[in-house]
Amino acid sequence: MHKIVFFNNKGGVGKTSMVYNLSYMFSELGYRVLAVDLDPQSNLSALFLDDERLYQTFDADEKLTVLDAITPISEGEGFGGVHIESVNEDIGLLIGSLSLSLFEDKFSDAWLKCLDGDIYSFKVMSAFKTAIEAAAKMHKADVVLIDVGPNLGAINRTAILSTDTVIIPVASDIFSLQGIKNLGNTLQSWKQGWEKRMSSYPEQRDDSSVPKGTVEPGGYVVMQYTAKERRPVKAYLRFADRIPGVYAEYMLRSTGQNISVLEDTNCLGLLKHYHSLAPMSMEANKPVFLLKPSDGAIGAHVQAVRKAYTDFEALTERIARKCALGQQVHSV
Repeated sequence: MHKIVFFNNKGGVGKTSMVYNLSYMFSELGYRVLAVDLDPQSNLSALFLDDERLYQTFDADEKLTVLDAITPISEGEGFGGVHIESVNEDIGLLIGSLSLSLFEDKFSDAWLKCLDGDIYSFKVMSAFKTAIEAAAKMHKADVVLIDVGPNLGAINRTAILSTDTVIIPVASDIFSLQGIKNLGNTLQSWKQGWEKRMSSYPEQRDDSSVPKGTVEPGGYVVMQYTAKERRPVKAYLRFADRIPGVYAEYMLRSTGQNISVLEDTNCLGLLKHYHSLAPMSMEANKPVFLLKPSDGAIGAHVQAVRKAYTDFEALTERIARKCALGQQVHSV
């Protein structure tokens, strides 16, 4: 089971919809998927669930969200289980919560106290890892896809340090380039900070329950490009072709990446802006590449749906290779 987090601290690039569509494509390709919504805005949950079910998650008597799973851990009661929402036979969802933002201070405080070897604080820092791995085991997931908010706060630090791979969705603009720089510098700082804290972890205790903090860069996806004659237009590539160098320098700490985004092995794919397919997808509660004529995908939309399937299939297969998922299909 491999945990992949999708992150860019520049919002509005289409990250959440990409995670949603990838979940279905991994399922199409035979993988068992656990989708995890750790963005306090809960937009991924809103894509997966209809309005009635989403409303039920706010019921105080229900224990349906990821917040319900981690709260007992943070209060010293221990892990009491986690609810997995069944999307289909292969996709399970850990539902997000708007109240997750209240944990920002708890995670920040625990981060500081871990320096003193405080066991309770290490348990708090392990809350996401505990809940996600328990759910993945229950669901027999091959891959975990995690959506987080567009910020560099304590919630995201805790989430990202609990994963294996971080993939960055980027737009072709100056803000996304800055986002890569921010994440590269911050990720290095977080990993070094966690390594320092783990040196304070009591030797007599089993450390398998705490995050390893060894998350590695897995590449980037260029979002919403404009194509002409099957190739991105020159205006778009002006910024896009700066991504390989910035990614190599800040995420991989290497140089010499003066190449086109089309030649960069760290580029996992280029996804088009699917325009009218996006609202159609939301209305039908389906990924863009599985829309049918009964959902409104008629005329020119039919070809767009086929193209979307091809795009997401290629992207998913490349992510699977990058994360060595091939041999893990339907693993227990």
